[in-house]
Amino acid sequence: MSTPTRRRPSPAVYRRRRLVALLLAVIVVGGIVALVLALWQPRRDAPVSQPTPSVSTTAATPGAATPAESTPAADASDTPAAEEPDPGASGTAPAIAACSTSDITVLAVTDKDVYAAGEQPQLSITLSNNAATPCMINVGTATQSFVITSGSDTWWRSTDCQSESSDQVVQLAAGQTVSSVTPVVWDRTRSSVDSCGSSRPQAPAGYFHLQVSIGGIEAADTRMFELR
Repeated sequence: MSTPTRRRPSPAVYRRRRLVALLLAVIVVGGIVALVLALWQPRRDAPVSQPTPSVSTTAATPGAATPAESTPAADASDTPAAEEPDPGASGTAPAIAACSTSDITVLAVTDKDVYAAGEQPQLSITLSNNAATPCMINVGTATQSFVITSGSDTWWRSTDCQSESSDQVVQLAAGQTVSSVTPVVWDRTRSSVDSCGSSRPQAPAGYFHLQVSIGGIEAADTRMFELR
């Protein structure tokens, strides 16, 4: 009895076998990789804890401090002690005292020493604060006085026919000197409260003295001048 001859698989069969074997190998390898990834995935993907500031979306409750706003309590030794109030200190600046006669120097001033015929003397006042502190004084026209004399005869007073007067209280700084802004003009006539609206006698040629006072302080000396 003859042995049947085995047929050799065709090339197509070999190709199918190799393809199946390749697919099986891919499946096995893929399974192994999936298993390994499944084992290591939690450790690799575990989120790393990072300190991030928390942001509150609710309104801050009065009296409750957030972590960003809280500050360590100051040590008692670092807190400066409050200054003891001065019993003599008041909440306002100290009042400036009125100028005194001992601190103020008043001078009578004329614009010339000698006046020709027809020239009218211009009279002024200069005062100085000789104290080391400021003082207050009324320098208004209500406190100014100009008096012209010749010997014992009083010829003219600025207050005899003064129509308007005013007060002007100013502060004189220590060492400050001030003078009249607008001089008073003497028309070279004799004045009296009864002759303000009428003609008055003219002063003769000769020597005259100007005496002034301001703010209740009188000049220590007179100013002498000559009329020609």
